[in-house]
Amino acid sequence: MTDSVRKVVLAYSGGLDTSVILKWLIETYGCEVVAFCADLGQGEELAPDDGTARSTGAAEVFIVDLREDFVRDF
Repeated sequence: MTDSVRKVVLAYSGGLDTSVILKWLIETYGCEVVAFCADLGQGEELAPDDGTARSTGAAEVFIVDLREDFVRDF
């Protein structure tokens, strides 16, 4: 990546590692970070991810239900 990075989409799990990298991307590159969470059947485990990502600095959070696609394709 270069210093001209303006926006990054991060595959976000809500765990410590992705929360740290989210903050690091913002601080290091001064870019906007969009958190993307794929719901593959985790259920309520994803519920706190929106708040965690936003409180860590994510500009937007997308939690996409991919259960049907995952079961059908994999």
